[in-house]
Amino acid sequence: MTTLPDTATRLPSPRSRAYRIIRLAGRSLAYCAALAPVAVFALVAAPVGRSDAAAARWRALRTGLLGAPPVAGPGRRPGPVAVAGHGLLSLLLGVTALVPLGVELLMVLRGVLYGIVDPGPYTHSWGGPTRAGAWLAHFLVGLPMAAAGLVALVGIAAVHQRLTRGLDGARPAPWLIPVTLLIALAGALLFVAWTHQI
Repeated sequence: MTTLPDTATRLPSPRSRAYRIIRLAGRSLAYCAALAPVAVFALVAAPVGRSDAAAARWRALRTGLLGAPPVAGPGRRPGPVAVAGHGLLSLLLGVTALVPLGVELLMVLRGVLYGIVDPGPYTHSWGGPTRAGAWLAHFLVGLPMAAAGLVALVGIAAVHQRLTRGLDGARPAPWLIPVTLLIALAGALLFVAWTHQI
């Protein structure tokens, strides 16, 4: 009697894939939240001779928080100009990351906690006139925006961790700096468009 191989044990289960996606989104969210403060530290540290400390923080953030592997080979000591340039690009990405981070915060406040944050009346609210209907409507409308915000944060974190590899001597891809500037420009345009809607 022959037995068929159990293919279910070899294929990744949907639960493990979902766990990896949630873990990546959470790590990227935390990474992007740390970008601007660490960039400011790098911009202050580089001119006063603390380039090594700033580069070490970027490495620790990339490997510790994102779980990215360290750059193979002997790590070089980046100079103050390289660290300051990296800090400036990081600050651009960190400020841009505030937009999707704000979307996530709004999802919590205006989606998950809508009925608590807005005491009503709900007569003219989406899903109104009942509190439950308005709460559910705001939550469901917020889900795709929260998902888009998480995708943006994963993308920003991925671009930035590639930038950080350059501090260890890895040759950056030719598209990396233009894409970084394009992300910053898109974030600025989105923020300006949003302020005109308020």
